[in-house]
Amino acid sequence: MISTQNKTRKYALRYLAALLLTLAMTSAFAHQKPITGYAAVNDLKMYYEVHGKGEPVVLLHGAFMAIPTNWDGWISELAKTRKVIAVEMQGHGRTADISRNLTSDHLADDVASLLGHLKIPRADLIGYSMGGSVAMQCAVRHPEKVRKVVVISAPFRRDGVVKEGAEALKNLTPELFIGSPLEVDYKKLSPTPNDFPKFVKHIVDSMSKEPDLEPAQIKAIPSPMFFIFGDADGIRLDHVAEMFRLRGGETHGDMGPRTASRLAILPDTTHVTLMQKMSLIIPMVNDFLNAKS
Repeated sequence: MISTQNKTRKYALRYLAALLLTLAMTSAFAHQKPITGYAAVNDLKMYYEVHGKGEPVVLLHGAFMAIPTNWDGWISELAKTRKVIAVEMQGHGRTADISRNLTSDHLADDVASLLGHLKIPRADLIGYSMGGSVAMQCAVRHPEKVRKVVVISAPFRRDGVVKEGAEALKNLTPELFIGSPLEVDYKKLSPTPNDFPKFVKHIVDSMSKEPDLEPAQIKAIPSPMFFIFGDADGIRLDHVAEMFRLRGGETHGDMGPRTASRLAILPDTTHVTLMQKMSLIIPMVNDFLNAKS
């Protein structure tokens, strides 16, 4: 019999291997040199890039990731019609870590402060994984700054993650990342390149402190929301359905009004391989962002 601990470690290794494969396969797209800078927000010097022109959209990366590892290819496509603001949140990429829980409520406050720094009254948000949780928190905590929200593979409560996934995330260790693109990019970009083990521990420790959102909070968000999931991405399908119901989903759109929020579930798609489906997702996202509410 395989012990529960060994099963969990095996799941974590498979998850990480899939993530690394996706990063290795990500195509590089040429785009114009961005405007870059650091914003002094909430004790952070937060790195950001601005690409393109048009209505502003903020990209919020997943845990352990940075702008190049999460959004390569996405930025150049979105920047054809929009001002794309890509950020690196606390401890990630070129933004140094600080002594504060790496939780979505804190990160959401940082994003809101960054918009103030850039003198952008309102923006659309696109968040993947951890970034999706940050986008939802931002819409709850700073609704006046958020026009529309795209959530890619993120639950609004911790129990929305399937059991195997939650256990695997709790058991991630720095050793699992040795030699990976995530570790390589951290050492290349971070102002504290030797602190990767400490950074991994900080994220894992913060997961137990991640605040859940209440159903009433999701329901009350004034911004239209677009939820994008894979059919095997580690988020419970009943949780996905609950999220969409809270946003006015589960109606017969041919027989009456339907919600301005949207839901997409991509077939044969995992949490990691969602980011390979850029050619499918970006047209849907552009259509959602362009739609009149």
